[in-house]
Amino acid sequence: MAIVGWITSVLVAIAILLTSVRLLLTPAFVFIEYNTPGFPEDPYGMTKEQRLRYAPLALDYLLSDEDISVLADQRFDDGTLLYNERELSHMEDVKVLAQQFLTAWGVIIAILLAIGVAGWRLAFLEDFKRWLSRGGKLTVGLIVLLLVIIGLSFNRLFTGFHTIFFEGDSWLFLYSDTLIRLFPLRFWRDVFIALGVFSLFGGLALWSGLKNKSQSPSLQASKSAARRT
Repeated sequence: MAIVGWITSVLVAIAILLTSVRLLLTPAFVFIEYNTPGFPEDPYGMTKEQRLRYAPLALDYLLSDEDISVLADQRFDDGTLLYNERELSHMEDVKVLAQQFLTAWGVIIAILLAIGVAGWRLAFLEDFKRWLSRGGKLTVGLIVLLLVIIGLSFNRLFTGFHTIFFEGDSWLFLYSDTLIRLFPLRFWRDVFIALGVFSLFGGLALWSGLKNKSQSPSLQASKSAARRT
């Protein structure tokens, strides 16, 4: 059971992180981000209204079953294409990654629900609650580390992330490219911070909410015996 417990706790931490990712993949976050005080304007003249028109379309593509033509056909008001071939290729890669994350999220949630049902049916529900609490604790530790890294050097974290998930320099673009104009470095810094904050609250909720309710049956029995004596 110890191995199952640790696997469950690790899956809980991953589930919290992926839940935070899903919360960020919404037009609401894009709207809030563009209206954040000090958010950089596009030096090439794209207005906030245009950004709020084009950015959600890119997000919709990542979450839909549509092919890249949805983005390839988009044009600015003057008729020029919104994205070049390099940007379109990268968006295809991003969509694959996003879909993998969401699939993993659904599978992990299903596994945790199955373990929870098994705990209820096989009388180890208190152990399951303890594993959930420990998963919350693991999440808090990971997020504190993440926020420290962001504070020390976000650029290294950002580069490292892309090095892991994308090939070569396929994720590097000119400042004049649409993807950079829509999603400047400040946008991604705030994404990582928001990811950390959401996950931190989720981890704390599990850790503090269940730690006093997740004592093993043997420990509860020993405490009850101690009270009777």
